[in-house]
Amino acid sequence: MNSNLNLITETSFSLQGKKILITGATSGIGRQVAIDCARFGAQLILSARSEERMEEVMAILDGDSHSSILGDLTEPETIKRIVSSIDSVDGIVLCAGIGKTLPFKFCTRDNFDEVYEVNFFSQLELLRNLVRGKHISKNASVVFMSSIGGLNVFTPGNIIYGSSKAALDSAMKFCALELAPNIRVNSIMPGMINTSLIKNRSAFSSEQLANDIKKYPLGRYGETDDISSGVIFLLSAASKWITGQTLVIDGGRTLL
Repeated sequence: MNSNLNLITETSFSLQGKKILITGATSGIGRQVAIDCARFGAQLILSARSEERMEEVMAILDGDSHSSILGDLTEPETIKRIVSSIDSVDGIVLCAGIGKTLPFKFCTRDNFDEVYEVNFFSQLELLRNLVRGKHISKNASVVFMSSIGGLNVFTPGNIIYGSSKAALDSAMKFCALELAPNIRVNSIMPGMINTSLIKNRSAFSSEQLANDIKKYPLGRYGETDDISSGVIFLLSAASKWITGQTLVIDGGRTLL
């Protein structure tokens, strides 16, 4: 065998020895990302608002070197506490997010501000402070959590949530350009995932959701582990030459 060959092995996807910050880590996609990153060997710093849910997640993680920080990312003090508690991280996964379904003619500035503060501004403010404080290691990977509802699938009443995710995808590319070559920045664009974010959207009836599933060529909505596998790929050395890209994981929804 040619000794000069660069071989892909299972260790290419390992997170062993990596310190990873995960926001929105106690529910939905963020919770699954935390569980799976720990299984792949990462040391985690988890951020979320709920103390009860944080305790539950921390109790089921593989490994015992993890830490947590409680707080609302829209509050500057929370970001300060996160940044001051971190020496250096090898990966950042920004999963915190909220949704709001409202027809455009009934939207108010406050509605937009509420969603954008969580889905857009707080994400960039946290990353900006970590970069300025030199808390991100060389060859680190940053993963934003976007949505096909931002740039690919347009539905009535989704202008606030969708536009916040579209803005995030655009910002991701600028961050990737400016933070290269030492930091990679990408996003994941999920289709509809079976999380509480869907179940709490009272604007959609069970019949509407059932009809929507028919638009997915693979015949179902995604599960949280469908997304966490993509996150692990982007955090690992297997994606070391990928930056400024959006990984669409949507069961084929955007084919239609």
